[in-house]
Amino acid sequence: MNPVRRCSALLQRDFTALCLSSLGSPKTETPKRVASPSSRHCHQSSGGEVLTCQPQVKPSGASSVSVNTRIAGPMGSGSSSGSSSSSRLFGTLAQTLSSPSIPLALPAALEDDDDDSCDPADPDLLLRECEEALRNRPARWQRGFMHPTHVDVNPRGPSPDQQPIRVMQWNILAQALGEGKDGFLRCPLDALNWAERKYLILEEILTYQPDVLCLQEVDHYFDTFRPVLSSLGYQSSFCPKPWSPCLDVENNNGPDGCALFFRRDRFEPLATNHLRLSAMMLKTNQVAVVTTLRCRASGRRFCVAVTHLKARSGWESLRSAQGSSLLQSLCAITMEMAVQDASGAVADEDEAGVPLIVCGDFNAEPWEDVYRRFASSPLGLDSAYKHLSADGRSEPPYTSWKIRRSSGESRHTLDYIWYSSRRFCVNGVLELPNEEQIGPDRLPSYHYPSDHLSLVCDFSFSEPTQPHRLL
Repeated sequence: MNPVRRCSALLQRDFTALCLSSLGSPKTETPKRVASPSSRHCHQSSGGEVLTCQPQVKPSGASSVSVNTRIAGPMGSGSSSGSSSSSRLFGTLAQTLSSPSIPLALPAALEDDDDDSCDPADPDLLLRECEEALRNRPARWQRGFMHPTHVDVNPRGPSPDQQPIRVMQWNILAQALGEGKDGFLRCPLDALNWAERKYLILEEILTYQPDVLCLQEVDHYFDTFRPVLSSLGYQSSFCPKPWSPCLDVENNNGPDGCALFFRRDRFEPLATNHLRLSAMMLKTNQVAVVTTLRCRASGRRFCVAVTHLKARSGWESLRSAQGSSLLQSLCAITMEMAVQDASGAVADEDEAGVPLIVCGDFNAEPWEDVYRRFASSPLGLDSAYKHLSADGRSEPPYTSWKIRRSSGESRHTLDYIWYSSRRFCVNGVLELPNEEQIGPDRLPSYHYPSDHLSLVCDFSFSEPTQPHRLL
C-alpha cells in the first residue's frame, strides 16, 4: 500500500461512518481554511511506584524527513490549496478496515512500543491531507516563535555541536471526556466529532514537528496516535490511568493516559519507567512516563517525563503530594542513569544526574505549592514558558480557557515544560494565541481541538565546563 494511503487508512479505519456523515453535511456557516507557507523557527532538523522499566529497546534506523510546513492564517477565508495527493484522503473511506479490539480494562502499564512496521509516511503530504479533511473548518491560528532576549540562567550558552531539541507538551482532550463528561457550554458537539477533530490534533503536531512529544488525555493511542506517529518516525510509550473517567462514558475507546513519543532517528531509548504517583503513601489515579534518551549524533543523554496531575480546585494538597512523589522518582532515576554505563557516557552528567525535561498538565496555577516544589527542587528545574515574559520570571496568563456548564468560564495557567536550567538553554518558545484569536466561545472550538493550548519549546544542551567526574 502507498505509504500516504496507509497513514490515511490508519486515521480513517475506526470512524468511517462518521467521516462519511460529516462529508454529507458540511458546515457552510464557517469560513474555509486557507493555507499559507511558513517555515520552522529555531530548529535545525513521596516515591512513585515504578510499574515498568524496559531498558535496551532496539533502535531503529528510520530517517527523518525535512518539510516546509504549511500554516493557515488565523482569520482567513477562501479555499484550501489542493494537490493530487489530497484526493487520496477520502479514497480509503470506501474500504472496510477492521479496527483492533481495544479492551476496556488495560494493564496498569504498557511496555515501550518500538513499532516500526508501518511504512514511512511523508509528513508534508499528510499535512496537506489534514488541510483537505478540514477544508470546511475555520483556519488555524498562526503562531510564531519568541526568542529569549534576556540572559538565560545558564551563561555558558548552547553547545555548538548540537541541533536544538524541539519539545511539545499538550493535553489533547480525551474524546470520551470531551463528548461525554466535560460539558463545554459554548462548543457545538459537532466540533468535537472525532472524525475531524483527530485531523486538527495531527495537523498541530505536523506543523511543529517536535522531536519529543508529550501528550495527556490520550484515549485513542492504539488506533490513531501510535500507528500514525510510528509511520512518521516516532517511537512511543503509553501509560493509562488505573481508573480512567473515560470508562464511565458509553461507547468509550478505553482509558485515557499519558503518552510519550520521540524520533527514532535522533534518539536511542535507554530505559523507560511508568510511574503511578502516590500521595501520603497511597497510590493515586495519576501516572507519569519517564524515558531516558541518548542523542545518536552526540551521545548525550537526558531524561524526559510526561505527567498529568489531579484536576479541580480543592485538590491542591493532593497535587502537591503527587508532585513530591514524581520529583522523588525523577531524582532517583536521573541519578541512577548518571552512574550507569559510565565508561561510554558523554561528559554531560554531574552531581545533579542526567539533564531533565518534565512536561505536563499540572492542573495547578503558579501560586500552588506543587509549582513551588518544582521551582525549588534540587534538580535545578525552571519553567520554559517564563521566557515569554519580558523579565523571564512570569508564567503566561493562561494555557487553558474554557466555558463549562458546571463551572462557567475559567482561564488558567496549568501546563508547563520544566527543564534543567544549568544543562539546557532555551532557544525559543511558541507564542500563545491572544483573546481575539481564541474567540468569545473559548476552547475547544471548530478551529482548535482541545481545551488546552499546545506548548512548544526548542532546547539546546549547554556547553559543558568540566569533564565527567567518573572519567
